[in-house]
Amino acid sequence: MARWGMVIDVKRCIACWSCTISCKEEHFLPPNVFWNRVLIGEAGSFPTSRKLIYPILCNHCADAACVEACPTGATYKREDGIVAIDYDKCVGCRACLVSCPYQQRTYYDDEVKNAEYFPGQGKTEYEKIGEKLYPFTTGTVMKCNFCTERIEEGLEKGLTPGVDDEATPACVVACPVGARIFGELDDPESEISRLIMEKQGKQLHPEFGTEPAVYYID
Repeated sequence: MARWGMVIDVKRCIACWSCTISCKEEHFLPPNVFWNRVLIGEAGSFPTSRKLIYPILCNHCADAACVEACPTGATYKREDGIVAIDYDKCVGCRACLVSCPYQQRTYYDDEVKNAEYFPGQGKTEYEKIGEKLYPFTTGTVMKCNFCTERIEEGLEKGLTPGVDDEATPACVVACPVGARIFGELDDPESEISRLIMEKQGKQLHPEFGTEPAVYYID
């Protein structure tokens, strides 16, 4: 079984937010809910200051704190390494949300569900279609799922995630500068493994001890 992961090249990222928007479109996310975010800051001081850009998402950790914290087993790690949520088991206790050291989870309550992209004007046809095609359960927690639907459907067609766009996470496909690379972490011949080795890929906050499946290179 493959173990999926992602490499993000922070030198290539131009903070265009294509990853953020494509993710919202793919999953019909409501207003103010982001499974992909881009953090922007600065280091140093003028005239030698540097702009820092860090795209972040669920890290699908090998030793995920959210999995350990979940009292019902709703949050679990799949055989392919993806940290997923069984919404039938989720009781909305938010233990996972509190325990996630990367702050990558959102609680889906009535306020989030009823939010409108154009407040006071009612939901658009796009929002209504999204509620039918990609429904979320009120009172549960939601987060990035590495576009499992695209991966699974692609594999059924004999496609390769990270190589074939149809089987690859939407944020990776949408990136106009190729800053995101998706693939199989346990395959030493995969592009993602090569990049991690050659460019010394780093995990976000390794001191947390969660072993993220998302690596950063520069």
